Amino acid sequence: MEATTPDYSDYSDEPYSPVPPCSRDSDNNLGAHLSILFYFMFLFSLFGNGLVLVIIHRFEKLTTVTNILLLNLVVSSLIFMSSLPFMGVYMQLSNWIFGTAMCKIFGSVYYLGFYSSVLFLTLLTFDRHLAVVYSLGAPRVRNRVYAVVSCAVVWLVSALACIKPMILHTTFFHYIDNKTYCDDYPGDLPSFHLQQLRTFGFYLQLFLFLLFPLIVIIYCYVRIAITVISSRIVTKFKTVRLIFIIVLLFFVCWTPFNIVLLMHDKADTCEEVRKWGYALHVTRNLAYIYFCISPIFYTFVGRKFQNYFRQMLVKRFPGLRKYVSVSQHSGTNMSTKTTPNNL
Repeated sequence: MEATTPDYSDYSDEPYSPVPPCSRDSDNNLGAHLSILFYFMFLFSLFGNGLVLVIIHRFEKLTTVTNILLLNLVVSSLIFMSSLPFMGVYMQLSNWIFGTAMCKIFGSVYYLGFYSSVLFLTLLTFDRHLAVVYSLGAPRVRNRVYAVVSCAVVWLVSALACIKPMILHTTFFHYIDNKTYCDDYPGDLPSFHLQQLRTFGFYLQLFLFLLFPLIVIIYCYVRIAITVISSRIVTKFKTVRLIFIIVLLFFVCWTPFNIVLLMHDKADTCEEVRKWGYALHVTRNLAYIYFCISPIFYTFVGRKFQNYFRQMLVKRFPGLRKYVSVSQHSGTNMSTKTTPNNL
């Protein structure tokens, strides 16, 4: 997770280690200041994703592919965001105060939400690609069974990907700085080939959670954009602009964090570790902001959800009725066929 753990080139449980640790005070101070944003991200995500859940519960039914995928995306986002307050405290204190059991739970929740959010965003993009590009044949494929099975596969893959951090993530105390850390154990553990496990985790992060989502999202949105442009839709340029914004957001927020994370893990010298540490703290916050807003963003780009939100506003605050336009014709649930106009 690379929260605040200093880099020890030769870790030892003894009070004295012959190799001095790499001082990470400078980049960790930056991380501690930026981690204040974690509390705001958590509160915003709690409110925004809670609003999405209320709208789905109040106006929709879990009988459509879109709603099932959105619900799972919201749940994965909330799982991930629930770890941020603990990470914020940890980074500000540079000391883990919640105990070993909570460290294991915190690490498992963090990575499960982290991995599943990426895969659900990819799955949601692929589903929109099916609905738009193959609009005639899509309803035969895009049914409730397809949605449930797809979500189950995502949760299973995400849980399996958490095995490595679940094994390595633990608390450890170092006598040099008299602090307890909650991170990947820097030494050796009996009965485990840790170097192979760390190498496997590196390539898993690279291929499954960076290259695979990027390739799928770019391919799907390029196909969607081509389909929309080739159709006779008045608002096609507005839709293409929205597609461009979605792809750009994913690139700007997600790609730099993964690249820096991989480079940070492969850094050999103390100077390189510190340099990539600065970049990691900045890009991490960008990625977390994307996770925070993505379920809300993906939900409210749809006109039907926008209308549901306006209905809730005018019902709660009747005085807004003369300022807020509300369509009274909105079906009981969202159609499984997504048109370009409703992207």
